Amino acid sequence: MTDHGTRSSRSSARTERSRMGIARHGRLHSKPWATFAKVVASVAAVAVVSVLGIGGVAAASLISSAKPVIHLKGEQSVPDIAALKGGVNILIAASDTRSGQGNSWGTLDDSSGAGNNDVTMLLHLSADHTHAIVVSFPRDLMIPIPACGDNSAQDQAQFNSTLSEGGMSCVVSTVESLTGIKIPFAGLITFEGVVAMSNAVGGVQVCIGGDGIHDPDTSLNLDPGEVTLKGQDAAEFLRTRHGVGDGSDLSRISNQQVFLSSLVRTIMSDGTLTNPVKVWGLAKATVSNVQLSESLDNVTTLYQIAGALKGLNWNNIAFVQYPVVDDPDNDNRVIPDDASAQTLVDAIAHDQAVQITAGTGQGSVDASSGSTSSSSPSTSGGTSTSGSSKGSTSTPTSTPVQLSDNTHGQTAATQTCSNGAG
Repeated sequence: MTDHGTRSSRSSARTERSRMGIARHGRLHSKPWATFAKVVASVAAVAVVSVLGIGGVAAASLISSAKPVIHLKGEQSVPDIAALKGGVNILIAASDTRSGQGNSWGTLDDSSGAGNNDVTMLLHLSADHTHAIVVSFPRDLMIPIPACGDNSAQDQAQFNSTLSEGGMSCVVSTVESLTGIKIPFAGLITFEGVVAMSNAVGGVQVCIGGDGIHDPDTSLNLDPGEVTLKGQDAAEFLRTRHGVGDGSDLSRISNQQVFLSSLVRTIMSDGTLTNPVKVWGLAKATVSNVQLSESLDNVTTLYQIAGALKGLNWNNIAFVQYPVVDDPDNDNRVIPDDASAQTLVDAIAHDQAVQITAGTGQGSVDASSGSTSSSSPSTSGGTSTSGSSKGSTSTPTSTPVQLSDNTHGQTAATQTCSNGAG
């Protein structure tokens, strides 16, 4: 990857930010991907396994096959309590490393070792457990990086370099520094983890719109219409950039949200949560393929979070892109849209639900209107623009915060299609 060592200050450029056009950054050659499955699978699956009365067997088997834990700076142990009290912040990163991933994803020359965090998502569950917000941070984001391990602080560097710079703890510290939000839990997943979990759930049905997705970089060929994705096809769908929207990383994020929203609906549906085989498969795939922080690496904690998440209404789960504008020094990079980002961060910090008014982004279209901009706003904690909802009927007690017209996203209840570029 590029720009890992950039250390020159760009404070003057940052103070002159305004609403510039969104960068295409289409000349980058990495192939990132992502999935929210590791979060929902780990919490919902473990909860249902326990309810079914096989939690003891699951705990012994799953913990014994789990990956080594991640140690976060200042991390404290979590007490074993029956029910989760308060809110939750979990950071999930997806590494592009080819180490230990077989021959399907390229060679070690592409990425090896820890790899780059080409996808990073922050899950926030409100303290009253009535709504959740999932924030995707662009890989091309140029921001200050704190000191990580033996590496000194950087005035400006590409965000996706933080995993290779100092491990998952560095990724967490960087997001905490950027947002001011404390993050006690974290998890890291790789290519094969996406394959295992998409297979465990039996595939995820997505809608392909536009001219279909035909991306030679990922060998993905999907004609317009409904398709069920699992295995490597699911991973390739989440990696594709040139096959959707304007070919940018930001288009890829909104395309990923098509998959993520459908995944949430699939996992939280009666057909999944009442199927012991699928539940067990999800739990097994999660702990076998996701490296968890020490604070999250126990069944009790997963069960507690599951109990808080499993009853969420689809309308109350919002997927949003961290708002950015073009980097004036490099049109292949982006920098934070400070005003828009502050609105989003304040909503999370004050446990307020959000209202998305900017539409879904260039990588997806509303299934009912065929537009990247919703005709009516999507509200976490309100009524979705389309689709149905299940789970708890409880709604957030606070008035939703209206996000800026530069903060794109959708709720889990909103039916969307990929904006295929042909």
